[in-house]
Amino acid sequence: MSDLLRHPLWEADSLGSPLPDNDFGVSVSLPLWKHVVGYEEGDPDVVSKFRSGYPRFCCPPAISTLFVQAEKEIGQEGERAIVFPRLVHAQRCLEFIARDGFAGRTLEWREQKLGVALFPAEAYVKARKFWRFCGEVVSTRQAAHVLGQTTSSTSAQAGAAASAAIRQRLADLAGQQPEDIFLFPSGMAANYAVHRMLTTLRPASRTVQLDFPYVDVLKLQQTFGSGAHFLPLIDDSEYEQLRILLAGEPLAGLFCEAPSNPLLRCVDLPRLLAIRAETQPEVPIIIDDTVSTSVHADACRVADVVTSSLTKSFSGAGDVLAGSVILNRASPHHVAFSAFLKEHADHELWFEDAVALEQNSRDFVQRAETMSRNALALAEYLAQHPKVERVWHAKQQGGPGYEFVRREGGGYGCLFSFVLKDAANTSAPFYDALRVCKGPSLGTDFTLVCPYTLLAHYEELDWAESCGVPRHLIRVSAGLEDIADLITRFDEALNA
Repeated sequence: MSDLLRHPLWEADSLGSPLPDNDFGVSVSLPLWKHVVGYEEGDPDVVSKFRSGYPRFCCPPAISTLFVQAEKEIGQEGERAIVFPRLVHAQRCLEFIARDGFAGRTLEWREQKLGVALFPAEAYVKARKFWRFCGEVVSTRQAAHVLGQTTSSTSAQAGAAASAAIRQRLADLAGQQPEDIFLFPSGMAANYAVHRMLTTLRPASRTVQLDFPYVDVLKLQQTFGSGAHFLPLIDDSEYEQLRILLAGEPLAGLFCEAPSNPLLRCVDLPRLLAIRAETQPEVPIIIDDTVSTSVHADACRVADVVTSSLTKSFSGAGDVLAGSVILNRASPHHVAFSAFLKEHADHELWFEDAVALEQNSRDFVQRAETMSRNALALAEYLAQHPKVERVWHAKQQGGPGYEFVRREGGGYGCLFSFVLKDAANTSAPFYDALRVCKGPSLGTDFTLVCPYTLLAHYEELDWAESCGVPRHLIRVSAGLEDIADLITRFDEALNA
């Protein structure tokens, strides 16, 4: 951590380096604007340099090697393989690719009883979409262990104890009980479990996504179940559209973020509660608090279910993938939701990941507070800078919805976004000159910056802009650096 605080990987020769620079870094260095474009366009001069990547999008070497090993050991000619933590995950993958007419088979493999989906090579791209959207992934640590690349003194018993400690830590922060906390191998796996739960208990009903969310949360809802209504809440009239939807159609759930990524807005939650009470009071509300974290916001004041990516601020180190679901004991759905998740508890953290996450999260509260203060100070500085067109930060954009769930004395999280003036011409030189780590993900102890819209919506930039997300938007996850030093680095880049 300290090395990247003082000596970030920001220059061109860091392309493809893991962030942090070890075998388990979940982000990857994209130090130049052209590297981001090259990655999105599959430029071999860029992607050939990758030694890592966000695991749901770009399999790290150990995971790729595990796939190849499965193909060699149990695959037939013309088959590709994807390896999952359990057989049930592989079976769900095959159900997904069957929609496009692809058939395959599943097997348990190795003494760890991993689930392997085997299918024709031409189905690989489709199968990888399941891996990405649903997040039921083998971790880098697990892959390295299975391949015999690492040895560890950590035991399964230590992993179970670490998972129990994590659940207790999250329960204490959320004001719930440990048995209401469910852990998953990624934040998207947590979202997928909730979506499966809602669409199973409320079959043939669509969900609603409110406000512009993290890309895959919307794609998950659009791809699975009966589909989704999307209300980006660009203008106030969409609340009336929501009222009409709730009055006219049984819905499986209402999804939102507090605040949203990347525009740091928040649904007017008191208004949402009032609309629900008037129209369809039984429909559950699901809030993702990844950006704010439970340190700063109490999403259970509104939500029946709270999801979060523990990969982000809860871990901080950026070297472990995990997610959580928290059930609100005060919700009328608590009994049914708890029963479903316990019956379908087909996830767990790999024991080495659980131990790493427990250790990383011991100072979570202190880190979350520091990162929130740094993000606010940096955002306020940039908002006054003559070369900056606009800044999005939850203190300004969160509105009454965020304030409704913000804890007394709570902050706004580590994230904000901004665009430069004359962004088409100034964004790339600024980004290239900025002396911080640059790549996907957020919540790391070190500051992490990316051209978010290019990374998340490269094939749909016009659509993103129609929803209020500029194509040259730059997203900043503030770290633990000295704030004066951090402001100096941004000021230097703006003057480059």
